[in-house]
Amino acid sequence: MKAVKEIPYGIANFVEVAEQNMYYVDKTMYLPLLEKQPRNLFLIRPRRFGKSIFLSMLRAYYDVSQKDEFQKRFGNLWIGKQPTPLQGQFQIVYMDFSRIGGMDNDLAKNFNDYCCMVVDDFASVYESQYYPGFAKEMKAQSGSNNKLNYLNLQAHNCKVRLYLIIDEYDNFTNIVLNEQGEEIYHALTHASGFYREVFKKFKGMFERIFMTGVSPVTLDDLTSGFNIGWNISTDPQFNMMLGFSETDVREMFRYYQDAGQLQGNIEEMIKEMKPWYDNYCFAKDSLKCDPKMFNCDMVFYYLRNYMNAGKSPDQMIDPNTRTDYNKMKKLIQLDRLDGDRKGVLRRITEEGQIVTTLYSTFPAKEITKPEIFPSLLFYYGMLTITATRGDRLVLSIPNNNVRKQYYEFMLEDYQDKQYINLNNLIDLFDSMAFDGHWREPLEFIARAYKENSSVRSAIEGERNIQGFFTAYLSVNAYYLTAPEVELNHGFCDLFLMPDLQRYGEVAHSYILELKYLPAKDFDGKAKAQWLEAVEQIKGYAAGPRVQQQIQGTRLHCIVMQFSGCELARIEEVTTSAV
Repeated sequence: MKAVKEIPYGIANFVEVAEQNMYYVDKTMYLPLLEKQPRNLFLIRPRRFGKSIFLSMLRAYYDVSQKDEFQKRFGNLWIGKQPTPLQGQFQIVYMDFSRIGGMDNDLAKNFNDYCCMVVDDFASVYESQYYPGFAKEMKAQSGSNNKLNYLNLQAHNCKVRLYLIIDEYDNFTNIVLNEQGEEIYHALTHASGFYREVFKKFKGMFERIFMTGVSPVTLDDLTSGFNIGWNISTDPQFNMMLGFSETDVREMFRYYQDAGQLQGNIEEMIKEMKPWYDNYCFAKDSLKCDPKMFNCDMVFYYLRNYMNAGKSPDQMIDPNTRTDYNKMKKLIQLDRLDGDRKGVLRRITEEGQIVTTLYSTFPAKEITKPEIFPSLLFYYGMLTITATRGDRLVLSIPNNNVRKQYYEFMLEDYQDKQYINLNNLIDLFDSMAFDGHWREPLEFIARAYKENSSVRSAIEGERNIQGFFTAYLSVNAYYLTAPEVELNHGFCDLFLMPDLQRYGEVAHSYILELKYLPAKDFDGKAKAQWLEAVEQIKGYAAGPRVQQQIQGTRLHCIVMQFSGCELARIEEVTTSAV
């Protein structure tokens, strides 16, 4: 009996997956499509979407030194039954720039050392296709520039075909940009910088190039507008090339269920995962024809937990992605956000989306522009395409996993300005979820808002208050905190939807309506505003979606009215739906 395939969680080596009986979601049907594109290709995808294993698969497929292993590795895959004429025709130079690090004084040396190591290893692997002593002569060359020039010359003389594959082409330059500043970054990527120089050598040296990264910033700076490559990042043909479709997920889960390794209802599992890991779309023209894509590593994380414990993970967000979260903070320069970009971030957090133009290319000096900022968030997986509005796109927060990151960004900003003991607040949330004691936690957050003068000094108003409440309510694990949810032809301020699949004992759910008036206007306008809020929240509660979302819990409709920074009135409104 054949052993059950291992879940390849954290594995990025295709050969290892193929030869060690690991589960592989077949993406080889895209190879013929890629071959029809221009020969120098560039693909951006967020982290943990399968870029590295895809490149590893490309290497195994095209590498002439691995040609004899084709049937063993690809025989059961789509391409195994219909290989292209280019299969096994190239010598591969494979580089992973995430392996390069160091501070300013070490960067050039570390980069040179890494490139030398790669080219020397290349010479050892392919020496038989050149001449005896080729590897020794390559090692005798001084520096990566000389080695690349020597390789270019000998490849031309021997009429061999070269394929360059670069993984995380922008990794160390992003680190430089965010940790050491634009001046050092500019020195690397412009004029005679060592990084720009090596890209000059790549151009014309290789018959084919395939590069991946997480943003277009570095390549734009290196090549003055992508003249080295063809960007397929938003091409609808390749929208589903990385990530998992719902069909992929269902087939995977059925495999493990049929093998006796997974117990439970697969459709319920997918239903639980979708709000957390799904909903990615990378091409405007794929909105109506392609299913949305799941984050690969998150699916593996969930599946492994379910197989081990017989239930979904206690934390739906993989703790190992904490490193990604910290990288993300640096990449979008959260510690140096100006007011305009903070406003963009706050608006996205509160509304869940933004209407904008998606920029396919922009240099580092422009990422501080607020109109560019949403595009940067899109490439990092913090936004995804959900609709069009005229010539522009609606970019939205894709799922709860990412939404939690937005809430944490805001929460950290608030906590840095004025620290609140979150353990005390979490204790209050227990009573809110299980016993319906809502007043104390909501008043706790309202007091914190009043005391946090630095937050209020930015701008007072419903949006400002809503953002503050959203950030602190997100600490509550029992609810999916959703701002601006459409309920019965209107948008409620906050809807706390119970996560009963994970916390079945939650007995209460909440709709919050937050109202604000400047202190000088409160006495004259408060009564009319309150009556308007009561009618609004009654309308929300009567919406047909509400009963479906609260799933049998008791619904509380709470109106909170602020006079300036101070909570003036808070009451529960009785509705026919309660």
